[in-house]
Amino acid sequence: MARNGGGLLVDCLMALGATKAFGIPGESYLAVLDALHDTQGRLDFVLCRNEGGASFMAAAWGKLTGQPGICMVTRGPGVTNAAIGIHTAMQDSAPMLVFVGQVGTGMKGREAFQEIDYPAVFGSMAKWAVEIDRVERIPEIIARAWKTATTGRPGPVVIALPEDMLSGTTEAPPLTGPAEIAEPAPLPAALDRALAMLGKARRPLILTGGCTWTPDGMAALQRFAEASDIPVLAAFRFQDRFDNTSPVYAGEAGVGMPTHVRRLIAECDVMLAVNVRFGEMTTDGYTLLRVPQPEQALIHVHASDGEIGKVYQPRLGIQAGPNAFAQALRPAAGQWADWRKAARAGYRASMQAPAQPSPVDMVAVMDHLRTRLPEDAVITHGAGNFAVWPDKFLAYGPAARLLAPQSGAMGYGLPAAIAAKIANPARTVVCFAGDGDFQMTCSELATAMQAGAQPIVLVLNNGIYGTIRAHQERHFPARVSGTTMVNPDFVALAKAYGFHAERVGATADFAAAFDRALQSTTGALLDLDISPEALTPRQTLTQMREAALAKQPG
Repeated sequence: MARNGGGLLVDCLMALGATKAFGIPGESYLAVLDALHDTQGRLDFVLCRNEGGASFMAAAWGKLTGQPGICMVTRGPGVTNAAIGIHTAMQDSAPMLVFVGQVGTGMKGREAFQEIDYPAVFGSMAKWAVEIDRVERIPEIIARAWKTATTGRPGPVVIALPEDMLSGTTEAPPLTGPAEIAEPAPLPAALDRALAMLGKARRPLILTGGCTWTPDGMAALQRFAEASDIPVLAAFRFQDRFDNTSPVYAGEAGVGMPTHVRRLIAECDVMLAVNVRFGEMTTDGYTLLRVPQPEQALIHVHASDGEIGKVYQPRLGIQAGPNAFAQALRPAAGQWADWRKAARAGYRASMQAPAQPSPVDMVAVMDHLRTRLPEDAVITHGAGNFAVWPDKFLAYGPAARLLAPQSGAMGYGLPAAIAAKIANPARTVVCFAGDGDFQMTCSELATAMQAGAQPIVLVLNNGIYGTIRAHQERHFPARVSGTTMVNPDFVALAKAYGFHAERVGATADFAAAFDRALQSTTGALLDLDISPEALTPRQTLTQMREAALAKQPG
């Protein structure tokens, strides 16, 4: 059957299992939009308000579901707006496909209207960037893009679609389904060697993370860690990939790293790192493990050979998928019970903080949320000092999820929450947002309203860009520049988009307000009055400034 390129592309995506596409319309891919007219209820186009929000939603969808999030944007300004989500998906190792219109093939190379060389611009930002030059190659390229996005280290793929290619017709058949690619399993000899190294350890440690875990794989790793009594750390913003209520869980290795976590990494003698990309935050600026050969005996397990030895040369590298590896493990025995107990005690102590000098005390708020949130809640956030609260003061059980950007991208939280609500309408989805972070993508409240996917949004409103203000006070104390905001009425704004909204001006008012938010059928926004003084859980703004001033000469 002859069809145009837009129809063939949509048929291929549906055959691969895509059900949602997040995007902004553009004249450069009208044939695709036309094909989506006939797929409502099977492959829906979620109309967003900015390409950055659309790409954040697609990145979050990939992280939450394990299937590529689909983003569709127009050429030039459209895809450059979407770049923030592409970068986030790459740093998160989240599967994602970005389809972007392109000028007609006869105009290429002339700097035509909104023309971009996509492989050149996105080649280092995405896992793969490609342009489809002939309509009959659509099934081939889409199949390869889906495989590339989901295997090895998952990530984003950018696919450029010239207008004349999309409008051209072909009788090439669409795909019939995705390829079944078995997860690589560890070689028996390598597994034996890893277990022998752990058995000889005095202070073993497991570090885990990544997007590609299955429930069976996570349960297998937990059984191994508990049977072996080995403490477990989560890599930066992947603490939902291991049950935080387990007696072996010891915390998150990320920004604002607690002292006990830093000590565990520095003092362990054997580290089993499973499905981990060794980033700056997880290694405290690459200082806790020596580059390129750590003093700790490192066993690095990853499905991609490109990650093994990229920064740290392991004592033993095993190319294997995390689930196949975890299910092959056998308990290890050793004399490290006190080491594990101290690690767990350090984690439990890190969940406590002094009362905050603020109208709304986030310590009390988090205490309440830990008892009130459903076990399968989805938590999202963007970037800023406020993120310490969902990252360090919530315990994620086996059914809970955390969607947060390893890239440190402001504005991710709200689009991610909307994507999570679209994927799971019955689940409680809570977005933590700073006032600056929220305003990066607050127009996506309209997307939530139109899609009927309204989460709960907690805006921690302190009137400053907190992270940058903290850096200013540490390096240039009392010289505030460019970090103070004049904010709109967030309650009125949210109500304009159909949300239930309240200003919470005192800690004692939060519990009742949050109950009303949970009961709202149209989502909710709670505007929390947070003092700038409560800049970090254990150091006020004034204390930060005074400490910096005391260090200055004279």
